[in-house]
Amino acid sequence: MTAPKKTTTRRKTAPAKPKPEPVKCPDCDGHGEITEAVKVGTRKGRLTDDHQTGLCLTCLGTGQAAD
Repeated sequence: MTAPKKTTTRRKTAPAKPKPEPVKCPDCDGHGEITEAVKVGTRKGRLTDDHQTGLCLTCLGTGQAAD
């Protein structure tokens, strides 16, 4: 004698959850670079109209806030 056959049902899978959006770095606003004004002169350090860009030290250029 064989055992009665059980009916099988499909397993229901949960829908994929969207990943939360990473938080932007507060210093560079998510760009990864910051701009600094150029100073000229040793004593007075006069500001010029020029700017230079540099790597954001808070997020190290990723644009995402540290956890």
